[in-house]
Formats: sequence, C-alpha cells, structure tokens
Amino acid sequence: MDSTNHRFFAPCPRGLEPLLEAELHGFGVSAIAKTDGGVGFHGPWTAMYLANLKSRIASRILWEVGQSPYRTENDIYRAAYALAWPDWFTPSQTIKVKVSARRCPLPSLDFLTLRIKDAICDKFVALRHKRPNVDTVRPNVRLDAFLDPSTVTFYLDTSGEPLFKRGHRTASVDAPLRENLAAGILRLAGWTPDQTLLDPMCGSGTIPIEAALMSRRIAPGISRNFAFERLLAHDDPRWRRLREEAGAEQLAETPAPIYASDHDPAVVKVAQRTFQGAGVAGDIRLKQSDIFSLDAPADRGVMVINPPYGVRLSQADELASFYPRLGDWLKKGFPGWRVYILTGDMRAQKLIGLAPSKKLPLFNGSLECRLYEFKIVEGSMRRKTQLQNDHG
Repeated sequence: MDSTNHRFFAPCPRGLEPLLEAELHGFGVSAIAKTDGGVGFHGPWTAMYLANLKSRIASRILWEVGQSPYRTENDIYRAAYALAWPDWFTPSQTIKVKVSARRCPLPSLDFLTLRIKDAICDKFVALRHKRPNVDTVRPNVRLDAFLDPSTVTFYLDTSGEPLFKRGHRTASVDAPLRENLAAGILRLAGWTPDQTLLDPMCGSGTIPIEAALMSRRIAPGISRNFAFERLLAHDDPRWRRLREEAGAEQLAETPAPIYASDHDPAVVKVAQRTFQGAGVAGDIRLKQSDIFSLDAPADRGVMVINPPYGVRLSQADELASFYPRLGDWLKKGFPGWRVYILTGDMRAQKLIGLAPSKKLPLFNGSLECRLYEFKIVEGSMRRKTQLQNDHG
C-alpha cells in the first residue's frame, strides 16, 4: 500500500498556506499545489499519517480518490458510481457526503449531494448487496466532493474531527481562537521555544498551549483518534510505530518560560483545566490579572495578544479606550519586546498609537482579521520616525 503515490489535499486557515507548505516539506512531503485555503501534496500512505499526527496548521487531510470532468448532474452521478468505494470502506459503516463548489454552473448543491450519495449506495448494492446508511452527525466515513466550473474531485476525509481539535479541550469559552490559527500566529511571529512568551489576554489558553506543545515537541495529534483508522487500507502496525516515534521525540520541559494571564477568574479556571488536559500545566505560568497590572517578566520576549474585538467585549466604545491604553502600556513596560496583536477591529492600528512593522491579513473562521507586529523600542516608534524625518 505504502509505495503508492497518493494525492492529498490539506485545507488550512486562509493566510497560513505558505506555513503549511513549509511544514509539509518538513515531514518529507512534496507539496505540489498551494491554493487559496490549502495545499495539495502527494506521497505514500505514511505521508498522510504524518500530516494528521504532526501538522499544527492543517484543518484536515483529504485523500483524493477520483476526478472527472462534468457538465450535468448525471455526469457527476456516473463519476461517483465509477469509483471503487467498496475497496475503501464497508457497507456496515455510516457515511456523510459534503459538497462544496467554486463557480459551479449547476443550480443545487443539495441535489448533487443526494446524487453522489445515491451513486455510492448503488455501487455498494451492485457489488456487496448491501448499502451504507447516512449519519450526518457522527459518520464513520466522511466523503467530500469539490466542484470547480468543469471538474469534480472526490475525497475521503482521513482526519474525522478537524485537526485543530487536539483532543484536550474540556470546556469551550466564547469566541475561541482555533488551535491551528494560534500555531500559525506563533510561526508568523517568528517565536521560537528559546524565547520568553507572554499572552496577557489568554482566554481559554489556546496560544500558550500551542506554544508549550511546540516547545516540548509534542505532536498535536498524538492523543486523539482519526478517521483513517476506519478505512480498509489502514496499516495499524505502521501507524502505531509512527506514533511511538513521535512520542520518543518529546522533551520533558520547555526551554524558555511561557506566561499567560486573563482578568476573568472563571476563564483562568477553564484555561488551567485545559492546560492539565493537554499535559502542559507545569509548562505555563498562569495567573489571574488585569492586563494593565502586568509587568514584563523578562527584558526581551514575544507577546501575542488576541484581544476581544467586538466578540467578547460587546461595546465599541470600550474598545476605543482600550487600544490607546494598550499602546501606552506597551511603550512604558515592554521596551525590547516584539508584540503581535490579532484583531478583527480595523480601527485598532489607528487607536493604538504605535506604528506596526508588519500587517498580515488572516481569517479566524470567517472573520477577517489583521495580525500586527510592533517592535517596542524606548519611546514610541512614531517619535523615532519623526526624529529621523526631522534630521533627514
């Protein structure tokens, strides 16, 4: 099975495609196509195992099982019927079909979903005399079809639950940051495990957890199950071996301290429980504190903030007074630090009173955000630039 060169597609949050491509290269995978919202790659079955186990950026890993041109709904039915579904799973397993499209000329994706499901079931009846049942909530096997204007591509989902669900979250809080976006922000910030990290508005703790997992080389998928374990081609001994090898790479502790705090005592309790569930409670120094009461824990470091932006703080005027205070606090207390702020509030840059050295568009789910980089120097960036202009 493993010598075959399979085609896979790994979707990810928009804006993180170059990071995902670099990550896949790091697993020895040859990335073949970077598109808006994901990376296509090919390789043996092991490549898919490693991507599921180790990718911090991908949302899921889809195995491409067929592609065909189409013009009508019947063409799509025939293309789906032609595929060898009974070679990949059994009729006793439940299925869910999901169809997505870009500029598809056909009128109804719901009808196409039904036609593809019928084709799969008809194929099973013809070859196995039994058809799989549909389960739209917890299916054993998820099938994806993607249509562009002239081609339909069929995938089997090898991940199951999205990969950003690492398996350690016990409670959810409002407006959580997805784990793969948090990992992406840490990479975009150029943070490395030998640098002190501070998240002063940590919420349920997603950013510090991702940092701790990276620092200790803990594979993000090491403690969860995957959909590929239910496919007929699954090679369990190989999978167990890869997971054991990943476990052997883990470090006992983080090379540099990770600090986290939040002003809300209930949220801090949730964060503490989540840190324990992820096995990193001893790696993160967590406390309950208002952001403006915090002092810099080191002369230099990286701060990552995902402040409430009209999602957790509902009042626009609260935010309008927050950002200027944040800018002053950073200037006074954090010279020598690099600060990264992810916000969906497009007024933030103007209100904070600091000049960003970088500004990157990112998406948190469907919410368009900006990741700002501020290099905090003695006095404000703006004043330094003004002096340079005066003497220029």
